[in-house]
Amino acid sequence: MKRLTTGICALLLGAFPGVLSAEKAQERLQEATTVFQEIMGTPDKGIPEDLLGKAHCVVIVPGVKKLAFGIGGKYGRGFATCRNGRAWSAPASLRMEGGSIGWQIGGSESDIVLLVMNESGMKKLLESKFTLDAEGSAAAGPVGRTAQASTDAQMRAEILSYSRARGLFAGLSVGGATLRNDLDENKELYGKSLTNKEIILGGVKPTAAAQPLLSTLHKYSPVEEGARARKTTTK
Repeated sequence: MKRLTTGICALLLGAFPGVLSAEKAQERLQEATTVFQEIMGTPDKGIPEDLLGKAHCVVIVPGVKKLAFGIGGKYGRGFATCRNGRAWSAPASLRMEGGSIGWQIGGSESDIVLLVMNESGMKKLLESKFTLDAEGSAAAGPVGRTAQASTDAQMRAEILSYSRARGLFAGLSVGGATLRNDLDENKELYGKSLTNKEIILGGVKPTAAAQPLLSTLHKYSPVEEGARARKTTTK
């Protein structure tokens, strides 16, 4: 199945070269920042801050392309950052890929946000690649000011997923999507082909381009506050 998914994505990317944008990593990082700021700027329809406070990591993939012509696939490039000591880590680059079979035609674009809710999910995120649901429990995340409406499935999930398309923000299952390290983008940002584990756990210094995203994360979920929230949850 993984080979089929990779083949579908390669076919679609070859057929639609516009999917692979020529934009720079820093520009994509700014897009990710804007996506997160806009989502958190509408608290009644955004990610509950109490859930964000419990998250170990946040993944933001702006402008995920979904294309279909008999077979379907999605592709996007984004960033992950995790709580690391007294700060959010430098962003690490990743790619999101996925495929599907069945009669379908058309295309769409959406912004994807993932909350990694526990240490097990964080370890999987920092591997060279892993597939949501197949290797990590994922569920559509609740939307609103608080997470009181969360179901048992959501609260047990390692990863909560959200999608924004055409102005509508909602929890959405992204099962079957694969996340992998984007070494090319990491090299562009940090000058060498670092793995995401090396960036997030290795104390790599954030670039100036990353500061707006990290400042926004600190605004809505200070690291110290998040540590207290996770400690309370695990008691």
